[in-house]
Amino acid sequence: MGKINNIQVTVLDEQREYSAGVSLEKVAGDFQDRYPHRIIMARVNGKLNELHKSLDGDALVEFVTTGEKIGEQSYRRTATLMLTKAVRDVMGKSEKLVVQFSVHKGYYCEIKGHMPMEENLLKKLSQRMRILAEQNLPIIKRTVSTREAAEMFESNGMAGKVSLLKYRRASRVNMYQLEDILDYYYGYMAPSTGYITRFELIPYRDGFVMQMPVAEAPEIIQEFKPSEKIFNVLKESTLWGERLGICNAGQLNDCISNGEFMELMLVSEALQEKNIADIAEDIYNSGKRIILIAGPSSSGKTTFSHRLSVQLRAKGLKPHPIPVDNYFVDREKTPRDEDGNYNFECLEALNIDQFNKDMTGLLAGDRVELPTFNFVSGKSEYGKNNFMQIGAEDVLVIEGIHCLNDALTSSIPKDDKYRVYISALTQLNLDEHNRIATTDGRLIRRIVRDAAHRGTQAAHTIAMWNSVRRGEEFNIFPYQENADAQFNSALIYELSVLKQFAEPLLFRIRPEQPEYEEAKRLLKFLDYFVGVTSENIPKNSILREFIGGSYFNV
Repeated sequence: MGKINNIQVTVLDEQREYSAGVSLEKVAGDFQDRYPHRIIMARVNGKLNELHKSLDGDALVEFVTTGEKIGEQSYRRTATLMLTKAVRDVMGKSEKLVVQFSVHKGYYCEIKGHMPMEENLLKKLSQRMRILAEQNLPIIKRTVSTREAAEMFESNGMAGKVSLLKYRRASRVNMYQLEDILDYYYGYMAPSTGYITRFELIPYRDGFVMQMPVAEAPEIIQEFKPSEKIFNVLKESTLWGERLGICNAGQLNDCISNGEFMELMLVSEALQEKNIADIAEDIYNSGKRIILIAGPSSSGKTTFSHRLSVQLRAKGLKPHPIPVDNYFVDREKTPRDEDGNYNFECLEALNIDQFNKDMTGLLAGDRVELPTFNFVSGKSEYGKNNFMQIGAEDVLVIEGIHCLNDALTSSIPKDDKYRVYISALTQLNLDEHNRIATTDGRLIRRIVRDAAHRGTQAAHTIAMWNSVRRGEEFNIFPYQENADAQFNSALIYELSVLKQFAEPLLFRIRPEQPEYEEAKRLLKFLDYFVGVTSENIPKNSILREFIGGSYFNV
C-alpha cells in the first residue's frame, strides 16, 4: 500500500497538515470559525480558486468571504444559476429567464410570456430555490468544446449565449452543471447550492427582482427601495437596444463584423443628442435659472454640461458654468476621514454659506465677485476680477457631486433649481444570464481617462476605485431621485471602442501587484467584445471625454 503524501497548508499564519488532494472546501470548513462571513472562494499562493479545487502541494491559502466584493459576485452568479434551475423545474424547459439589469442591490428579471409576474408563480420559484439550497446540491464545473456549448444553447433557444460564443477564440469553454442545467457564467461560482441561503424574489413592474445580500452586509437582505426614475431610464435604454437589435455583446459583435457599426454609432449619438435637447427644452419651459448636475465618477458630467449648454444656447438662453470646486474651504479647515486623510468629497469640505450667498445674489441681479480656489496653496482667492452679473436670459450651470443634495443649495428657492442626474447605465448584457455591471463600464472609462489625461497608471485607478464607490454611495446615490431629469450617458457601442485603449493599460499590471486579479477579470471581460476604431467617433461625443479628441475642454 502506497504512502499517503502530506502537505502543509498555511491559513491566517497557522500551518496545518493535510493529505495531498484535500479540497479547498474541506480546509475552509476547518477555518470557517476564524472568518466573520461565509467562505465562498480562496486564493492559493495568490491565485483565485473555486472551493472544489484540490491541493496537491504546500500552499498559502487566503479565503474569500461573501463580505468581499468578489465573494458577493460569486454568490450572485450562483443564485442566478439556481434561479434558472427553479424556472425550469417549476415552469418547464420552454420558459426563458432573462436577467436584465441591477435594481437596488438586486437583479431585475423577466420571463417572457409572464409579464407581469404572477405572485403565486413567484412564490413557487422562491420555494423551489429554497429546496435547492437545503439539498446542498453540487455545482459541477465542466469543460466542453465551444462548438458543443453553442449547439447545446441553440437547442435550448438561448440565442444570446450562442452569439457570444461565436466570437470566443478559445476552443473550449467552462460550464457549470446543476443537475439537468448546464450553463455558462462569466466568473467563478460557489461549490454547491447550500451556500445560497439569503435571497428574496420580489414582484416589480413587468417582472421581479431577485434581492441578495451585498458585501457590506452579507448576513442580511436590505429593504427593497427601488429608484423608480433610474429604473425607467434603464428600461427605456433596454427597449431602445431591442429596437436596434443590440441587446447583448454577441449582437454588438455581429453588427461590427457585418460592417454596420457606423450606422449604430450615429443612431446612438443621435439618441443621446435628442435626450439632451429634450432636457434643454424642459429647462427652458420651466423658467428655472440654476441648473444643478450630479452623477458618479466617469459618468461624463463635463461633456454633458457642455452639450446641454449648446442646446440651451439654441433656445436663446445664456448658460454660465459655475465650478463648485472653487468653493472648497481652505485646506486646514477641510474635514478628515477615519484614516486621517483630507476628505474632499464630504459636503463640509465646501463653503456652503458663501456658495448660497453668491448664488442668491446672482439671482437677485447683483454684481457678485466669485472666488477661485488655488489647489497649490489650498486657499480660496479673490482679487482676480472674477465678477458676474446675470440677466433674464442667463442661467447658471453648476456641476458637482453634491448638486442633488438640497443641503448644498438650502438658501436657493426650489422654483429656481433644475436638477439633472447623469450616470452611465449600461443597457447591454453579455447574454441572457450574465449582465454587465454599470460599475465595470465606468471603471473602464476611468482607467482610460486617468491614463490619457492625468498620467495615472491603471493599477492606481483600480486601487482607488472602492474608495470612490464608497463616496458615491454616501454623497450621490441617496439623492438621485431628487432629480428633475435623468440622463443615461452609456453608449451601446462604447465597450468595443474602449477595449483598444484599456487592454494595453491593464496588461501592464504584473502578477505580483495587488490589482492584478481585477485587471485579469477586466481583460477577460473585454475579450468578449470585437474591437473597433475610434477615428469616426464624433468630436462632441461623451466618449471623447475618456479617449481624447473632444471639441470641449474636458
